[in-house]
Amino acid sequence: MGSATREALASSKKALAALPVGALTLSTGEDLFAAGRIIGESAQFRGLLGDPSTEPAEKKALVDAVFSNRLGAEALSLLTSITTAHWSTPDELLAGIEEIALRVVASTAPAGTSIESELFSFGEAVGSDAGLELAIGSTLGSPSAKVSLVNALLEGKASEQTIVIVRHLVQQPRGRRIAELLSNAANIVADASNQSIATVTSAAPIAPEQLDRLTAALGRAYGRELKINQIVDPSVLGGLRVVIGDDVIDGSIEARLNDLRQKLAG
Repeated sequence: MGSATREALASSKKALAALPVGALTLSTGEDLFAAGRIIGESAQFRGLLGDPSTEPAEKKALVDAVFSNRLGAEALSLLTSITTAHWSTPDELLAGIEEIALRVVASTAPAGTSIESELFSFGEAVGSDAGLELAIGSTLGSPSAKVSLVNALLEGKASEQTIVIVRHLVQQPRGRRIAELLSNAANIVADASNQSIATVTSAAPIAPEQLDRLTAALGRAYGRELKINQIVDPSVLGGLRVVIGDDVIDGSIEARLNDLRQKLAG
């Protein structure tokens, strides 16, 4: 991520935070997702909006011309703030639109809804079925067919917010695999609530009291609340592998054996 993009993302988050409490709805997030897909479909449009040399007034005029009759007031205001900022590349502009849309959708979730857990569970289900993963992630499948499949899989089983997010991700993957799409979305949703996600892999399920101690210890180390996703993988043999963002804490027996093999081979 370039320095321009970091500044643009920060200003976009400020624009989001400045909106009145209660002004955002699920439709606001859906509108932003849809706008991102429209921009993504036109290389020329995306290039103009993502070009740092294009004047903000010109960008605003373009956005108004295309979206003034398509988006609600809050979505149009946010899209204008996002697109008139200076992004390092057009692709990072698209990523910025997606991130703000994710934060909007997360803000509309009813109390007690864990979008992150629902995204994780969906990813586990898709990852365990090669045919399903191909149908969801293949570049050959039509976006409408993927949306229909997502609806069939998630309606009645996940929140409206999660369904809206997954429907967007399968329509605009931007070269990412489904596991990466879901993981990135879950991390942004968690960050919107000042949380982080820790993915813990072990050979067997972790006892609740041990998991509580691990969660508390990691929370103290990272200075924020953590949400734990558990993966059971017998290949780790014993110990734990913990992934938090770009950090990997690997205390598994598998890792120790690999280290030993490397030392012996060297």
